[in-house]
Order: sequence, then C-alpha cells, then structure tokens
Amino acid sequence: MALIDLPLLMKDHVRGKRSAVTCALKCGNACTKETCNSSHNDYFRDVVSGVLSRRLLLGGTAAGALAIGVAGTTGGLGGMAPAAAAPKGSKLDFEAIAPVDYTQDSFVVPEGFSWHPVISWGAKLWSDAPDFDWNAQSGEAQARQFGYNNDYTEIQEIPGSNGKRALMFVNHEYTNENIMFPDSTDPKTLAEVTLAAHGLTVVELKRDSRTAPYAPVVDSEYNRRFLSDTEYDFTGPAVGSDLLKTSQFPKGRHTEGTFGNCSGGLTPWGTLLSGEENFNGYFRTAGTSAEDKRYGLGENDLARGWQEIDPRFDATTEGLENSVNHFGWIVEVDPWDPSSTPRKHTSLGRFKHEGANVIVAENGKVVAYSGDDERFDYLYKFVSEGYYEEGNKKHNMTLLESGDLYVAKFSGNSPASEIDGTGDLPSDGAFDGSGEWLPLVVAGESKVEGMSVEEVLVHTRLAADKVGPTKMDRCEDVEPSLSSRRVYVACTNNSNRGTDGKAGPDEANPRTENRDGHVVEIDEKGDQTSTSFAWNLLLVCGDPETDQGTYFGGYPAEKVSPISCPDNLAFDSVGNLWISTDGAPDGIGYNDGLFRVTLEGDERGRVEQFASMPAQAETCGPIVRDKDRTAFVSVQHPGEDGTFDEPTSMFPEYDGGTGPKPTVVQILPTTSTSPFTDVKPGQEHYEAIVWAWDNQIAKGYPDGTFRPTTPVNRDAMAAFLHRLAGAPKVTPPRSEPFTDVKKGQEHYDAIIWAFQNGIAEGWSDGTFRPTQSITRDAMAAFVYRYAGSPDVAAPSKAPFTDVKPSRKFAKEIAWLKDQGISTGWSDGTFRPSNPMNRDATAAFLYRMRQEKQIAFKAG
Repeated sequence: MALIDLPLLMKDHVRGKRSAVTCALKCGNACTKETCNSSHNDYFRDVVSGVLSRRLLLGGTAAGALAIGVAGTTGGLGGMAPAAAAPKGSKLDFEAIAPVDYTQDSFVVPEGFSWHPVISWGAKLWSDAPDFDWNAQSGEAQARQFGYNNDYTEIQEIPGSNGKRALMFVNHEYTNENIMFPDSTDPKTLAEVTLAAHGLTVVELKRDSRTAPYAPVVDSEYNRRFLSDTEYDFTGPAVGSDLLKTSQFPKGRHTEGTFGNCSGGLTPWGTLLSGEENFNGYFRTAGTSAEDKRYGLGENDLARGWQEIDPRFDATTEGLENSVNHFGWIVEVDPWDPSSTPRKHTSLGRFKHEGANVIVAENGKVVAYSGDDERFDYLYKFVSEGYYEEGNKKHNMTLLESGDLYVAKFSGNSPASEIDGTGDLPSDGAFDGSGEWLPLVVAGESKVEGMSVEEVLVHTRLAADKVGPTKMDRCEDVEPSLSSRRVYVACTNNSNRGTDGKAGPDEANPRTENRDGHVVEIDEKGDQTSTSFAWNLLLVCGDPETDQGTYFGGYPAEKVSPISCPDNLAFDSVGNLWISTDGAPDGIGYNDGLFRVTLEGDERGRVEQFASMPAQAETCGPIVRDKDRTAFVSVQHPGEDGTFDEPTSMFPEYDGGTGPKPTVVQILPTTSTSPFTDVKPGQEHYEAIVWAWDNQIAKGYPDGTFRPTTPVNRDAMAAFLHRLAGAPKVTPPRSEPFTDVKKGQEHYDAIIWAFQNGIAEGWSDGTFRPTQSITRDAMAAFVYRYAGSPDVAAPSKAPFTDVKPSRKFAKEIAWLKDQGISTGWSDGTFRPSNPMNRDATAAFLYRMRQEKQIAFKAG
C-alpha cells in the first residue's frame, strides 16, 4: 500500500521519538510544506515597545485583575512533591505516577487504581453486525461497528438511571492503514473500510453501579454511526452561498459526511460540538489559489482511494471545486435524538477547528471558543445574537446559527528584548499582558475590508490575516472553566517558531523551536462577551530536569510531573484543570499521559500525572468524574509506528491480542473507597454506606461528611426509597395531600411519590411532618409498603421482646425480621420508638436490595 513509505517522507522533520506516521495521516505532513499562514501580521515583539502598566493591562482594579502567580524558580527535577490531599477538596486523590519511557508499551495508572477498556475499534453496535475480524474487514461491517482513532469523547448520564446508563459521543479522527490491514488488502476494501471508520459515534453505555466500569449496549435505540453519506444541514449566513454550491449539492444548503474530527465540546443544552480539523488531506485541488494555499490544499495523491467511491474528493473535477468548502466547520449533534439531522454552523467560521466549547455569558448570550490547530494560526471567539433560555432546548439549538465572530490579538507587558526565546521569565516574573478580540463579523456585517460576510465565514483564515491577530503555537483545545470563568488555551507546540524565515518568539509564545508547548490563561474581566481581556501563561511545559525554560504558574519546578505537548483540556467538579497530551515522546522522551493541574492557591501550577498511555499513543478526550473517583481517556493511534505483521503495541488486548486498537478507557479505584471524611473502613455499616453513595441513594453533606449517627427525617426516608426505586418521574397532584408539604420544598417529589404509592401516610391533622425523625417502627412500615405490602399473617408471638403482637406495625416489624433485613439488638429488642440513624438506614436498604433482592412493587 502507498501509505507504508510515509515515514521516509518525514524522516528529516521529526526527532526520532515523534511518529512520522501521525504527521502523514493526521495533518498531511504540514511540517514539510510552507507555513499556511504567510501573512505579515505583527508578531508580538513588534507590538511591544516598552514596559506597560501591569495595573492598566489587567483591568485597573483588584476586582478586574487576573490573579497571576509570579513567584518560583526553574531548575532540575529533584523529585515529585509528596502525595497530598486532592486540590479544592476533590474526592479524586492519588499519588502522581512517575513518567514512563516512550519505548514501553503499557497503560499505567496510580497505585489503588485500575484501567478498563470501555469500547475499542471494531466493536459492534448492533447485533446484526459481524464480530471484528482483522482478516475479513468490509465497509459494510465497519459502518455498524465502532470507528477508528477515537478522539473527542463525552459521556452524559441518562436521567432517571441512577447513574447506571449513559450516552457516549466519540469523534473518529483518521485511520492508519499500515496497522489496520494485511498487505494483501485490495484497494477497494481499504477505501470502503477507512471511509466508514471515519465520522462520529453515539453509543449507550451501562454499568452495575457507580463504582463499576461501563460497557456498551448493543442494539440500543440511541446507537448511531455518522458516516460519509450522513446528511448535514448548513446553518448561518453562508447557507446557500455560491461558495458552498457543487454539482452534488447545487443549493449549497446541505452536505454529507464529516472528516478529520478532532476535539469538541458539550453545550449547556446537551448537544455535542465536533471540530473538523485536518480535512485538507482528504481532497485533491489545483493548489494554485490563495484559498487553497492558505488551507494547505493541493495536489494530494489521495492514497486512501476515496475518490473512486465518491468523486468529490478529487475537487479538480468540474462542478466539485467547492467540495472542500463543505469541511472545516463546527458540527452540532443531538445524541438524544437518533433521527435528528446534524448541522454545520457557518457563523463560527471555517478553519482547522480543534473543537469548540461554549459558556453562557453574564448577559445570557452564549460564547464559543475555538482554536485553529496549525502552526502560526489563530484563536477565535463567537458571541451569539440570541440569549440562552434554561430548559428551552429547541430555542438554544438556534444560538450558534447567528452572532459575532472575533479573532484574538495578544499584547505583552514586557520589553521585546526580555523575550529571548529561551523560556526564561521576563523581569516582571510572568509571561502576561492584555488582548483584544478583533471583529470579523458583527451584527451581520463584515468587518473585513474587501470581503463579504459569506467570504469571511468560508475563507476565515484569509479574513483573519487581514485584521492582524497574533500567530500562535497551534491553538488546540480552548476550554472555559465553569468554576472560575477563565478560559484556558492549549498551545501544543511549534517546532518552527524562530527558525529561518519564521516568526520569532513573543510573550504569548516565548520559546524558539517550541517542542513542548504551553497553556494560556485568559480572563475576560467579568464579561465573556467583552472585546478585551487579560492573559498570562499558566504553564510553559517541558521537563525541568533537562530544560531550564519551563514555568509552572509559580510552583517549584522540581516538584511537578514533567509534561509536554498539551492537547485536550477538561475540568473536574471543583474546577481543577486536567490536560491530555499529544507528542510528549518527541518533547521529553516519555509516553503521553493525563495530568491534573492545580489552578489556585499556593499550589497553583502543580502538575500531577494520573495516567500514561501505551507506546506511540496519544491521550484524547479526557473526562473526569472526580465525585466518582473515575476518569476516562480515549487512547488514539497506539502502536502507530508498527505494521500489520510487526505491531509495536498490543494495547488493549495484551493477553491474546493480535494488534493495537484505539480504545476508550475508564480508570477506576481498585477497591471501594469512602467518599466521606467521617466514614472509614472497618466502621460499622461501612460497606452499606459506600454502596448507598455509589448508587446515589444516600448523599452526604457539603462539608464532605455523611454523619452516620444523625437521625433520618421522614422526608429523607421518602427520598431514600424514591432513589432506591430508580427515582421514577412524579406526576404532581391536583391538590396537595399534606398541609406542610409544598412544591419547591426539599424532597417534595419523593414525598408525593411515597404518598401516591401508599408508602408514606400522614397524621390525622393533615400534616406529614417532613423534618421529624422517623422511628424504627415507622421505617419498617415504609419498607414493607415499598415491597408491595406482602400478604403475610400478623405475628402470633412477639418478634422482639419489646414488640408485642398487638403493637402498631408489629406485622411490618415481624416481616422485616423474617426477611433478614433487621435482626435487632443483642438483648433481643427492636427499640421501635428509637429514631432511625443514617448508617442503619443504609444498612437496611443494602440488605433489602443487595442481599434479598427486594424491589419496589406498587401497592
């Protein structure tokens, strides 16, 4: 196959540890070609003519200023800081792992954790699909199987499933034919399979509890593959433009397929955004126009052979010249509606989108940030015309269809002479400054001289060149924090920075031949829609042991995990930043990984490695569910330097596997761990309390405690049983059954559900008394009714010494004993009038469900 010799083409453009295969297949050997951005925009050093007022640049007041760590030194890596409590109270505590040499083929996690494959390339999504067979692949089979090279990944829990069911969305960025197929594979099969292996997937997942690993659900109603013939609607000002019309799609309003999908984002209304990145490598064009050159398009050899299946990939064909303009957009997918038509939003511009991430602005508009992932390209922001409406999904899905588009220009506050390309901090102790969002389209009008709105949006790179933004070192993932509202930009690397004829270092990109990348922190100063911002570099990445030009937010460099080539970003529930990397073997000689970064306090900039990838694999799609002490990563292109006959990785099927498969992985604690500060192993009812928390039946308090000996109130008991039943939907009554229970009250739905199902009764005065402690005998009655009020005889003798047969709830208490749910105290008593404590309640529910399999039955 033609692709086998691709490494030879790149041998002079990579340093031994970086895969030439990735360069060829993922980005079309961009390093061998002229820089797409040949504009003469000002570089940073030309903008800065002196030391500007730090106070002025950062907003002028303490409230508007960006908190920037300026202390710390660089130096050798003398050893990691000792294990400490997880930052900001996160429940995901771990001791950072040591970096793993790039030659090792293993997936490494901290002590006390294990990793579990969730789904791999070739896994069937429907039962009528064949089992994966390396030697019998077909396009028809691949279209009903999980695609190749999983990149952006998102998991959303299905409401009402108690955390046991979820929808997963995955991008399939590109294929590596050298390790996918035997050499004997015929070109037609190769083309059909690789075409079907691209695109997107939605798949339902299930698990037994919140501490168990997920597995795919075959034949789920939600399962869907987005293939080359999947229809997409265009939205926004460019719809119907002559620039989108082709002989296949003459109206310019629709297209088919999505390719080169890299990262993405989850919208506040529950849809997914996917970025079309390196689409240029799939098309052949004349390569002579300014547009072709700016987008890296030209006379590609089209080795995958897709043009034999679909002629649009040869855009030199008459009538198909605009086919390339159908790609390079942000795609929006509704995973909850398998029949929905995905859309490509022209308002967000066309370039090599790494992804897009949305935050609701202070005024209710939505803002989407996106990076153009190529050397010396730009950072963009979109501000919607309309306003977000909580709960109105139909309306919110229109918000990305119209709005304003901007591109970023950074200015620093240090003299150009202090930015010498080494990565050493300037005299003010930080790389920082101010910036402005330069308008491209505002209020439906082009702000770029000589270009219409349609031209700006279809040829966004050319439009941006004209307004003078800052050339960056590959803006990849751009993530706004919902906790701090600051925005983080992963600049992966740029080995061409400062080389002959290329832009030199500037304060936002301070190193020449930047192989390790950096992370930018942006503060919109209280207004996400503002056209000005403050910024600083949170991290200047690398291995401090071998590179003095590193910076970790002011944290001592000798106490961090070495990190190189930040790619995808994510946040945990309390706002800590997580970074996945792509290219660390080239930068620092270690396998790529997943890292946590503290953003606030004395440990700001502390980098801790949580996971290390297999040989030659990139870390993608990080998802962190720290409340469950679990995380997910998509392991992309493991063993990419190998061949079909001589694989260089056997991930994930190390035992009995026959070759590497891109795989989504879940990382879990190896043993059940208490999520509460006051519940420890060996404590009475420990297992039951952890089980109740794992299954979202019992929750803790904001201070991290469970308070096991605290009495349970009547409303809380109703809530426990409602959750145990799977939190069924409640139909509000026409009139309230209790005088002291009103809509909006805590546990209202649970109380109404318990009343409607005959589980809970009130008092003769019409009250429920929700905050009154429930007694042990009343608890027995609740549980008995929950089980459907089994037909059992009243006891003829006392089940406990203090429960006479004539006592109220004696039958219910006797049933509880017969079922083994309660054994009472060692002195033979049940103590029916005592309040029911939280730990004992967890124990009763655990025995009822886990040991006796007693389920809810409507009375």
